[in-house]
Amino acid sequence: MIAYLNRRYRFAASHRLHSPEMSAEENRATYGKCNNPHGHGHNYTLEVTVSGPVDQPTGMVCNLVDLDGFVEREVLDRYNLQNLNTLQEFAKRVPTTENLCVEIFEILQRGFPYAHLERVKLEETMMNSFEYTGHNQPRR
Repeated sequence: MIAYLNRRYRFAASHRLHSPEMSAEENRATYGKCNNPHGHGHNYTLEVTVSGPVDQPTGMVCNLVDLDGFVEREVLDRYNLQNLNTLQEFAKRVPTTENLCVEIFEILQRGFPYAHLERVKLEETMMNSFEYTGHNQPRR
């Protein structure tokens, strides 16, 4: 039997959406108020979904202590209270929430050995959230 576990985490970070490949006018037109030179912050909600067989002795897909510890060390400690623009992974990429979601997925996929990573969902605001599954899906 395969089951799915969704776990939520929270962290705060700031960013400025700005591409060095575009002019100042293009950046303002593309990113609007998110192109503020002083940046802006978000209280992100991260949802991680893992799957796997239910372990008979424990009755769990994976141990929550293991999952929480891994996410804390590898994701929350890295991004909480940070200016995303100053981090190495965004030196050549705009730190949009889409790009942050992909980065978090890749971090978790590389290192979490206790269950299969299904998806990462990152809520930026009440109105915006992004999901990444690691699969290339055709455009509609």
